[in-house]
Amino acid sequence: MSRVARAVAEVKHRGLDAFVISAPSNIRYLSGFSGSSGTIVLRNDAAMLLTDGRYTERARDEIDAADADVEIVRVSGNGRAELLRLLDGASRVGIEADHTSWSAASSLGEDLGGDTLVATTGLVEAFREIKDDVELGLMRRAAEIADRALAQLLTEFAPGVSERDVARRLDALVLDAGADGSGFDTIVGSGPNSSRPHHQSTNRTIEMGDLVIIDFGAECSGYRSDMTRTFVFGEPSARQRELLDAVHDAQAAGVAAVGVGVAAQTIDAACRSHLSAAGLAEWFTHGTGHGVGLDIHEAPSVSAKGTATLAAGHVITVEPGVYLPEFGGVRWEDTVVVTSTGADPLTRSPKQPVII
Repeated sequence: MSRVARAVAEVKHRGLDAFVISAPSNIRYLSGFSGSSGTIVLRNDAAMLLTDGRYTERARDEIDAADADVEIVRVSGNGRAELLRLLDGASRVGIEADHTSWSAASSLGEDLGGDTLVATTGLVEAFREIKDDVELGLMRRAAEIADRALAQLLTEFAPGVSERDVARRLDALVLDAGADGSGFDTIVGSGPNSSRPHHQSTNRTIEMGDLVIIDFGAECSGYRSDMTRTFVFGEPSARQRELLDAVHDAQAAGVAAVGVGVAAQTIDAACRSHLSAAGLAEWFTHGTGHGVGLDIHEAPSVSAKGTATLAAGHVITVEPGVYLPEFGGVRWEDTVVVTSTGADPLTRSPKQPVII
């Protein structure tokens, strides 16, 4: 079944007369449309994309390229009149509870009247979890571009530059290598800043002996890669080497645990157990990974609270880390595809942390 047909079938299965989609990633998944102003309505075995005159030609091109069975409805103003017309007579209208603001839901509910609106979660996202061959091809390309960009950066990387300059240079290299953009805001954390898992790059100058975490990705036609590598300039101290090796081995254990039918919690436990044996468990302060696709963070969650069971076509990250305040941190991360034989890593940059 086509993506639209599967979504329409799920709308009916949930007892809804119509479904309003506002999340940009879900709109792109169903239609190919990547503009910033659009809404999809699923109703009566049909899908309608509502957008304004700024995007109608772009929408037509992207929908045709995606071979999606989606009708374009050009709207005027805020599009409310056209939306209400498409929803006329529907007694149960689903909205994306995770992506619709309270004010938008309240306003639409007042226009529709009664208890028409039904808060709905995960309807399209559930289909997005398992990637098809086209999606995997785009994600492989994004990962290959990231690998090439990092390899080039390492030929230039030296102490005396700022975190922000390194991040800017890597973003430029990702574009030069053929990506549509960076997969997310590039993280470069050096010295004590590397102990902050989601550090925002600053003007701090990278110095000899610093641990340096670089977390970045590339984006190709909406699909993303995600990779972290840790470096140190000069010979690592004994403590730095201990952290580098322990997290490296924990990450390898997590990747080795990936497979069809494996609980996501098992991947997290494999990494956490290894770090616990090394006496570092208390410094591993986040989940082991997450799904990747049109969003850099999407289902399934790979954590102690994750409820998913892995299936072929899932794409996840495995990224344990250890973060010692004021000292620094280490994280290794790869994006991997779940296959019938285990894990197929998309990101393949060497894990060689020492830069002389």
